[in-house]
Amino acid sequence: MTNTDERAARVREVRRRLAQEGPPRTRDQEGDFETVTLPEQYCDQLRDLMVSEGAEKVVEVGLAYAGSALAIAEALATVNGPLPRHVVIDPFQEREYSNAGWDLLCSAGLDSIATLMPTPSSIALPQLLTEGFVADAAFVDGSHRFHEVFVDLYFLRKIVRPGGLIVIDDAWWPSVHTAAQYYERNLRWTVIPGAFSGGPIGVGPQGTPGPRCTAYRLPDPSFEPSFEDFRAF
Repeated sequence: MTNTDERAARVREVRRRLAQEGPPRTRDQEGDFETVTLPEQYCDQLRDLMVSEGAEKVVEVGLAYAGSALAIAEALATVNGPLPRHVVIDPFQEREYSNAGWDLLCSAGLDSIATLMPTPSSIALPQLLTEGFVADAAFVDGSHRFHEVFVDLYFLRKIVRPGGLIVIDDAWWPSVHTAAQYYERNLRWTVIPGAFSGGPIGVGPQGTPGPRCTAYRLPDPSFEPSFEDFRAF
């Protein structure tokens, strides 16, 4: 077994334990892990999407119990690029989650490629942009307030390379859906059909059941629209 196989197998084992046994500790709220974490089916599809993209550098907004982070890490191990990097942003990881998610990532040996930024995404993302960091993809599962989702997507479109991916969790929430609609209608973000297939497990803003995650392809090349071309969303 190669080192690449060993790394991927180690991450898969931590993922398996998390799915079967739950995290080592949770917040004092009934069903908190099941409510907060991305379901295993979607984690698998997120991993497969990142692998098919050949993603080497990924930004993730929101860590919690690390379900999606471990899926992304498995993809990075499978792709086995020369300089993998996984930047995770979560200002609540220590205070709310007692570092449960970060400890799981470390137990999978991922602290060598992962960086935790324990600051709000509205501060962390501009910092990454200033540093010149370029990502192949991003996964967004942070604040669900419209204005904060909108700001996350604003900076991520500048950080993720042209033609890259931005995956949004809880895309059925009216606030999240509405923020994403601006970028879809005005900045030519295109939905990747079938990226998250399977039975509908949520109800969208118009009351239509659908998958909770939406994957977008960014335009290549990127562009800035004229203010005269604004389309209401």
